[in-house]
Order: sequence, then C-alpha cells, then structure tokens
Amino acid sequence: MILYDENRNKGLLEFGIQIPVLASRAVKAFEFLKSHELLGPVIDQWHIKKIDEQITKEDLVRAHSSEYVEKLYSAELEGEIIRTFELIDEQGNYYRYAPDTATLPLTRLFDRTLAMVASTVQCCRISLDKNFCFAFGGGMHHAQYGYGAGFCPINDIVIAIRKLQAENRIRTAWVIDTDAHKGDGTAALTRGDATITTLSIHMAHGWPLDGEKYDQAGNLNPSFIDSDIDIPMARGEDHLYVSRLQEGLNKLENISQPDLAVVVSGADPYEKDELPSTADLKLTLAQMKQRDLLVYGFLKERKIPGAYLMAGGYGESSWQVYTQFLEVALSDNLVLMGS
Repeated sequence: MILYDENRNKGLLEFGIQIPVLASRAVKAFEFLKSHELLGPVIDQWHIKKIDEQITKEDLVRAHSSEYVEKLYSAELEGEIIRTFELIDEQGNYYRYAPDTATLPLTRLFDRTLAMVASTVQCCRISLDKNFCFAFGGGMHHAQYGYGAGFCPINDIVIAIRKLQAENRIRTAWVIDTDAHKGDGTAALTRGDATITTLSIHMAHGWPLDGEKYDQAGNLNPSFIDSDIDIPMARGEDHLYVSRLQEGLNKLENISQPDLAVVVSGADPYEKDELPSTADLKLTLAQMKQRDLLVYGFLKERKIPGAYLMAGGYGESSWQVYTQFLEVALSDNLVLMGS
C-alpha cells in the first residue's frame, strides 16, 4: 500500500532551502505508478490518499527530551531549524539557503515535519493490518535526544514505534536502515532498549562519522553509538553491498523476532544521487533493486509486517529507485490480496 497525500508538497525549495530534496521524487514516483498498465486501473486498492494521524507533544517526548520539544513549540523554533539543516556556515553566512526566494516562512517547516511523523505512524498501522505499506516521506533517522541533525528535526521512526508500543499495538520492532548515512540518531535513542533492534548499512566514512568521537570531557559523540548491527561500507566496496546486507539480516534474525519492521529505504546510495555527502556509495539502479527486494523478500518470508519510509534521496533521479521497487512490491501484494 502507498500512503501519499498529493496535497502535501515535500520539497525544501519553497522555504528557500537549496538542499536537493525535491518534491518531484514523490510526484514522479506516484505518476509512474498511477499510469502503470497493471497498477493504474486498481489504484483504489493500493493508494491511501490522506494522512489523518494526529501527533502530540506527548508523542515527541517518547523519543526526545522535554526541553528540546518545548523549543520546537517556542520562538526558538527557527533557530533550531537553521541549525538542523545547517543553513549558516562557520563564518555566519547563509549556506544552501536563500531566504529571499522562499514562498513559505521557515517555521512552517515544523508543520510539515509533524505531518511526516503522522505519516510514519499511519504507515506502521497500515503495515500491521496489510503487511506492507510505503510512505512517501519520513525516515528522519539523524535526530538525537536533545537536538535535530542532518536535516532531521525529530526522529519519526522511534516516535512511531514507541507510540504503537504505548498503545499495546506492538511489543517489539526492527529498524532496517539502508540509507547512505548511518542511522545514528535511531541507534542512540534506542540504546539499551531491548524492544527495538537496529540494523544500519551505510558509508564507513564521512558524515555523520566525520566529527570527533569524544568531546573534551571524554563524552562519546552520540553519532558513534553502535546500532545493534552496523555494516559500514568503504568507498569501492559497492559490489559487496548486497551480500553484506544479507549477512546482516541473518544476524538480525538471530537477535530478536519483531512484531513490526520499519525500513528506512533511502535512495541516496544510488550512483546518481546529487548530495555530495553520499559520494562514497555508488550503487547502480540494478543494485538498488537487489537491495530493496532482498529486504522485502526477507520480511515477507518471515511474515513480518514492513513499514517503508522514503528517507534520503537527492536530485532528479531518486524517484527511479522507489518506482522500480514499488512496481514489484505493489504487484506482489495485490496478488496476495486476490486482486
């Protein structure tokens, strides 16, 4: 099932932010599926049109500090967004940010962020009911306990899982993170939580692992907190990606058995991704399809509901990664439902 509200634009350019997260990745992916020879005529069976979940402060503090959450609902919000999206450089100049071009105030981005959290929660609910759902958004895996980071103001993944746990809808969950960057916020937020098991396959070097591991007081940088399973991929190891992911999934199965798997299905390991910080991974479109079908098949064989999130994907080509997977996954699910 696809959760996609066509009335909710998900780009950043309208806020004056020049990071290449383009609304077209969702628009083009949806248009492809809608015009598909087999999927198009049965669109009512796979398209969920409206995000109707409601998110409260109480939901946010299940993952984040109350002090940070209060900042997001205060006059400090704009400053937090600027810092999270790295819109000012060390010299105090705008960086990848042209406020004069904005058509919406920067603070409105928080409304969109809450809508993405709502989408992730709803995606999880649908997957529990239908076994599969892909949300066109979400995957904000870098947000930490007391601050946002890496374009992620809050961590929708952990918020969603803990909301469903609080409602006794699920007890345990996996997070399978295939974004190019390490799922550092998710690892830190779930450290010591035996009910959430995390796997992250990511670039071995570069952001967010390019800072100091310890601060001057000897405190560990939370970006270096281990996932339950980390699979670091060095530059030039792309040919090993799928086999290493398979090994990681096998290890994951030996750690726990979940009620739900949340898949952070970033398109940014793709060789045509346009964000400079993804350059160490250069998977072909065929390798990206292998990755996605490996995870999908692994969950399907074990009858584990999968909630998929778009996560990272930058530039004009990322939509192709999503559509080649969804064409297969949707067709398979419609067959399973007897369509």
